[in-house]
Amino acid sequence: MSGSRKLLIISGLALALWGMSFGLYYALAVEHQTLDKIGSSLATSFTHGAKGDLLAARESLQTYADAQYDYVRSVDVHSHWIGLAMLLIVFGVVFDRVSFPESRRMLLALMLVVGSVTFPLGVLLQTLDRGFLPQAVAAFGAGLVIIALAVIALSFASNERD
Repeated sequence: MSGSRKLLIISGLALALWGMSFGLYYALAVEHQTLDKIGSSLATSFTHGAKGDLLAARESLQTYADAQYDYVRSVDVHSHWIGLAMLLIVFGVVFDRVSFPESRRMLLALMLVVGSVTFPLGVLLQTLDRGFLPQAVAAFGAGLVIIALAVIALSFASNERD
């Protein structure tokens, strides 16, 4: 088994375990509090709105929006890490069919692994800071995955013509 295949399969298994562990942690330790915050802030905003206190209603809606933003990203991170892990494992099984020398396959495998870790990590960092850096980390990771997948697809397509 080539080094690139080993890297993809082992990294895929580790990333799947990491993604499932993060999902379990989030479900047990964070999710219920977040859902309570989402529901209570929305109900509070309606209560303030009914009383005519639009400033307090808007503030409660902002609390709702912030909690919803964090919730969606945290759930997305969990599912993306696991989904990308499955992609790494599947490619690991067939990676010797990529029509490049092992050094180039290793580079593609590294791009896939680094991108699969950093893309969801950047999304998770957006729950802590909505600035440029977390978005750049997520974009960098997504870009690595997209470029590697495009090159791999072209390699498979050129193998079909031969």
